[in-house]
Amino acid sequence: MVKKDKVILAYSGGLDTTVIIPWLKENYDYDVIAVCIDLGQGDNWKAIKARALKTGASACYVVDAREEYIEEYIWPTLKGGALYEDRYLLGTATARPLIGKILVEYARQEKAVAICHGATGKGNDQVRFELAIKAFAPDLEVIAAWRDAKWMLQSREDEIRFLEERNIPVPIKKSSSYSRDENIWHISHEGLDLEEPKNEPLWKTTLKNTKMPEDAPDKVEYVKITFEKGVPVAINDKKMKALALMETLNKIGGKNGIGVVDLVENRCVGMKSRGVYETPAGTILYYAHEQLEHLCLDRDTYHFKQHVALKQAELIYNGLWFTKLMDGIMAFNNAVEETVTGWVRLKLYKGSVHGAGSYSPYSLYNESIASFTTGNMYDHHDAQGFITLTGLPIKVRAMMEQQLGKGQAVVKSGKLKRRPIE
Repeated sequence: MVKKDKVILAYSGGLDTTVIIPWLKENYDYDVIAVCIDLGQGDNWKAIKARALKTGASACYVVDAREEYIEEYIWPTLKGGALYEDRYLLGTATARPLIGKILVEYARQEKAVAICHGATGKGNDQVRFELAIKAFAPDLEVIAAWRDAKWMLQSREDEIRFLEERNIPVPIKKSSSYSRDENIWHISHEGLDLEEPKNEPLWKTTLKNTKMPEDAPDKVEYVKITFEKGVPVAINDKKMKALALMETLNKIGGKNGIGVVDLVENRCVGMKSRGVYETPAGTILYYAHEQLEHLCLDRDTYHFKQHVALKQAELIYNGLWFTKLMDGIMAFNNAVEETVTGWVRLKLYKGSVHGAGSYSPYSLYNESIASFTTGNMYDHHDAQGFITLTGLPIKVRAMMEQQLGKGQAVVKSGKLKRRPIE
């Protein structure tokens, strides 16, 4: 008996990948090896593995990658302060490169000839998965089911019908088939009523882990977060490993209505899409981390880092994690974050986050200099020379305009308004 070639399938147990197993069996002569990657979805992996095998996979592996995801993908993103289009904390985008890498690892172990994923032809994830695969295994074939000529299913309704015709249980409820992605960092919601930007989200049926601010407790909650070299290591002075820390902050943030975002964003494939994101722990950590950076980083470093953060967010969103530019950005952030050590206390109340004090042994805040009381380290008269030199180009230009008799510096300049004198 001739052994069949193997294909590695990124398997979540959701609608798309549940459909893809029988679809692959019917359209390709491959053994299907399903790979489930636990990034904190909270799924019943035993049941999902059983579903994969029952649906036709010849093997199914479950990988607990939660700590790896936090330490090697979330922490570098947090240290960089990377934020896509001002609001998205990159919950799905940070997970995809790790998933792609793990798929390649199993492809090598199983001597597979192809990797298959269920990302749609309209989404970002197809790009992210495939760029990660290319970075490690340019020789492997990639089967993108939704772009395949043999894929005839055009909607989630088609997929549901496909499973029902084969007497395969549908893993979602028809009435609430939002497209969701969940991990330890966030949960996203897309589709259904959210596809019309005029609609306010149906919060009570949409949100899973976070209360709306009006439903949060009528009581302030304080939380203290300790960082070492830009990485959170303790909550309320209790040291925690990455996973426990994230789980704890998700509970704290979720019950206080922290981290809900309704965003119309620009996908890397060119279209706009709307999603609702829940990122309670992430929102708290970004705020605390920024507070500590304000204390520990000098002006030029902090301002340059803001530019770098925009590029880092763009690279992550567009699936370019495994690139030399990303390596360089992370090396820069690691160097900058050497002194971002200390603690930040935050005040949480009904969806809002406010600073309530911070401390670092590497603080660049000097009370003797900053105080309104004159001290020995700062002479007020020194500012005169600074202003004279800083303003020299401005003054020279204004003198030139007065000499020519035109420009904003002339006595009767049109930019100067006549103000009331009574």
